[in-house]
Amino acid sequence: MLYRLTKIFGGPVLHLLWPTTVTGEEHVPRSGPAILASNHLSIVDSTFLPLVLPRQVRFVAKSEYFTGNPATAMWMRATGQISIDRQSPTAAQDMLDTAAQVLKDGELFGIYPEGTRSPDGRLYRGKVGVAWLALATGAPVIPVAMAGTDKVLPIGASVPKLGRVKVQIGKPLTFTGSERSARDRRRVTDEIMAAIGALSGQEYVESYTPSRNKDK
Repeated sequence: MLYRLTKIFGGPVLHLLWPTTVTGEEHVPRSGPAILASNHLSIVDSTFLPLVLPRQVRFVAKSEYFTGNPATAMWMRATGQISIDRQSPTAAQDMLDTAAQVLKDGELFGIYPEGTRSPDGRLYRGKVGVAWLALATGAPVIPVAMAGTDKVLPIGASVPKLGRVKVQIGKPLTFTGSERSARDRRRVTDEIMAAIGALSGQEYVESYTPSRNKDK
């Protein structure tokens, strides 16, 4: 109920203050599981993407967002995000197990293969968790490219600025292979990142996002 109310009242405000163009919405299935794999420019990516789609999108977010600022905690719950303790030694597998259950329940799961926000607007090498998830569940992967969100709320900023946002959604991708195979996981991840890059037009970096950026 809180999620629906957030979309009803938050959606129009979002479009009024931050005019958002969405293309490719028809590629998101009306029912059934799918993985939305997006580039990651700003913390507000997880706000814009769910509010421009008719279906709920579930993300995982670090547990601090749910125990700190009450407004932030409420917003995280309202937009369907799932708390994960990133300090746990099993955090990565816990996230994947949670995501797999979301997909088994027939829902949409959103993931940022880069693992954290880009510090400079470039697209960094993807981590293989997205491939494990796709191969383990058989769910299609839908590439997504966000643009403009880094201008709305840059890294280090706490107050959003007015600006335009663009969301491009690509055609679903399906893959064969085994989630147990490192070669398959790397191959699938690279194909997903190539699809995201084709949508976003970002310069691609053959290395992981710098670890100093640990917020999300």
